[in-house]
Amino acid sequence: MIIRGALIQASNVKNPAADISKMKPAEVRKELAAIKEAMIRKHIALIGEAAKRGARICCLQEIFFGPYFCVEHDKRWYDTAEPIPGPTVERMRGLAKRHGMVLIAPIYETTVPGVYYNTAAVIDSDGKLLGIYRKNHIPDVEPGFREKFFFKPGNLGYPVFDTAAGTVGVYICYDRHFPEGARILALHGAWIIFNPSATVSGLSKYLWEIEQPAHAVANGIFVGAVNRVGVEPPWNIGKFYGSSYFCNPRGKIIAKGSEDRDEIVVADLDTDQVKEVRDTWQFFRDRRPETYGDLVKQLP
Repeated sequence: MIIRGALIQASNVKNPAADISKMKPAEVRKELAAIKEAMIRKHIALIGEAAKRGARICCLQEIFFGPYFCVEHDKRWYDTAEPIPGPTVERMRGLAKRHGMVLIAPIYETTVPGVYYNTAAVIDSDGKLLGIYRKNHIPDVEPGFREKFFFKPGNLGYPVFDTAAGTVGVYICYDRHFPEGARILALHGAWIIFNPSATVSGLSKYLWEIEQPAHAVANGIFVGAVNRVGVEPPWNIGKFYGSSYFCNPRGKIIAKGSEDRDEIVVADLDTDQVKEVRDTWQFFRDRRPETYGDLVKQLP
């Protein structure tokens, strides 16, 4: 079966103020609301364009409704978090139903006051919210990736979602450095894993086209990897280099975006390749889970 997939990479629309010390709390909240709304409206148009190009499933970038704010330790960003379901996810549900498209919409989630997650909502083509994935691996890496201040580690494991486009899994950004979760998602039946990300040039770029094609090969799956583009003031920690791509179960990149432009990356994904590759390489047949006990021990 051929399923047309889309990945949306986009630059931030409205930059936050560099100095908020002189702003009143109400002014800060108004600014944050404007930042979110500008980015949501931009994505509404891009999702519509993906639908016109025939996409049946579409993934947005990590925390798509604003800049990558984890550069600074500032509690103002807590006010951008939403419950799920909540206003942004409800808008995405309407879009999914309107376009008959499965949507993966990563947002900043809050559950109860003071608890926040980096989360992706998975919405079926009829607008039904199928569930969420919460980012499991939370980095605290310099320069600029100080996520432990903002996110609690995911507590839902590695769910898969039975959508109109088949069973899919989600990994978020830093998760991609850990092969164990990708294997679990594949074992749970995902034929594709989407990885919405926010990553800048440097060592990460070297890994960008190594790790996830390796996940695809090891598990006989497709991967859709999404990264934002541009430099985001006032922090300017580096260039988000886009390069969003789809790769097939043999690890070959079959569609790729630019490094510096808003773009919809589209590919026709032949799900029959999953069985074809697994029947050829038989990595699942030859697994030895009874020998992997050390994986669940705190070593070293």
